Amino acid sequence: MNPSPSSINRREFLAKTAVGAGAGLVLGAPGILRAADASPSRKLNVALIGQGKQGQVLFDAMRNIPGLHFQAVCDIWDYNRNGAVGRVRSLQKHTPKAYSDIEELLATEKDLDAAVIATPDFWHSPHTIKCLEAGLNVYCEKMMSNTIDGARAMVKAMEKSGKLCQIGHQRRSNPRYRYTLDQLINGNKICGQIVNVNGQWNRAVKSSQNIAYNPKLTIKPDILSKYGFKDMHQFMNWRFYRDLSGGAISDLGAHQIDIFNWFLGTVPKSVFATGGNSYFKGREHFDNVMALFDYDTPQGQVRAFYQVLTTTSSGGGYWESFMGTEGTVKISENSSSTEIFKENSPAPKDPNDPSPEKESSLSWDHLVQRGFLSRKAAAPKPQPAGGVVDSRVSAPPEGFALPGELNKPPHQPHLENFFASVRGEAKLNCDARHAFLSEAPIYWVNPSALSKQPIVFTTEHLDV
Repeated sequence: MNPSPSSINRREFLAKTAVGAGAGLVLGAPGILRAADASPSRKLNVALIGQGKQGQVLFDAMRNIPGLHFQAVCDIWDYNRNGAVGRVRSLQKHTPKAYSDIEELLATEKDLDAAVIATPDFWHSPHTIKCLEAGLNVYCEKMMSNTIDGARAMVKAMEKSGKLCQIGHQRRSNPRYRYTLDQLINGNKICGQIVNVNGQWNRAVKSSQNIAYNPKLTIKPDILSKYGFKDMHQFMNWRFYRDLSGGAISDLGAHQIDIFNWFLGTVPKSVFATGGNSYFKGREHFDNVMALFDYDTPQGQVRAFYQVLTTTSSGGGYWESFMGTEGTVKISENSSSTEIFKENSPAPKDPNDPSPEKESSLSWDHLVQRGFLSRKAAAPKPQPAGGVVDSRVSAPPEGFALPGELNKPPHQPHLENFFASVRGEAKLNCDARHAFLSEAPIYWVNPSALSKQPIVFTTEHLDV
């Protein structure tokens, strides 16, 4: 599938990609792995590994995916485990088998097709490898691991087992992201030459507080110790500890730095980061991190800035912005934060030649006419200060919006793509190898911030 806006209209494209986005058929999908041993008609038996907050998010996203039988649940905390049993019973009117230990689950349940893993980051690699070696296809939340070596081991286990392993960079299957990349940035070059990228995820202090728990529900110390936690506080707040996670840059930033790499079609050549504990003084991981990546792309150099703040929600939450000579695309899982801006004057063909290209505005009009974009109300013109217009101030750019049909719950398309691939109907949009290639630079952000030095990437930094 490689439709051109000049030959089809927007609704025809959406009708085709409504299937493709969930089935891994849209242009740009990695798509190197496909299951060949599953009948499209039969139900898939699924184990839910880790049923904390994120596990519940994934379960809710799977509610509307047909053909899934949630056969078993696993969590070391009986509070989570019992909650998962209740959710499955309510949805499917059967009681799944419940386990506190994944090895017992894998030894007992012999007819499973897939596992959905949402345990803490430092368990992602061991749990994924165990499931792959047991013959299961795996959907594992990002990051792949709390260490780059753990992520490397997942890639090797996937390829050795021959089973599928999708990593939860769910924007890779999001219809809005796939449409924007394929049809607008690549297909119609609406940004022109991309020269800068920005991204952020800012959270208020209230949303970043320690997670509390009912003391009556405390896990026994020997069980906590067996599974790598020193106490209940660490179990509830594992994202704050360096041995258990990558901190905010991993927990939040990984989603968006993945988009930098995906949309630019390459990985950065270096990173220079800074961070600190500006508010949460007692935490091991920084409560704010800022990183600057340098890219070499076929069009030229691109500098990408990313910030993750857990001390303020200022700046409009979370989004990624691709800024070019012709226009800017600001995109987010939150549809209200997605905006497109056209530069008021087209860029010159040659930076040293001031004469502009003639075509630029016509292509945008064409996209509007065919329904690929809609115009937004014009921004107010800047008012002159003291009656004098500063010639250096650019006029506000013209604003556009995406079609409304591109909205879908964030995790559902990525899970649809995974289960369609298990049935042999599709190809994965983000298998473990492709996820590793994009994730590898993220593992070096914290080391750069801690050392206060840039890191220039070599094959040792980025290769499996």
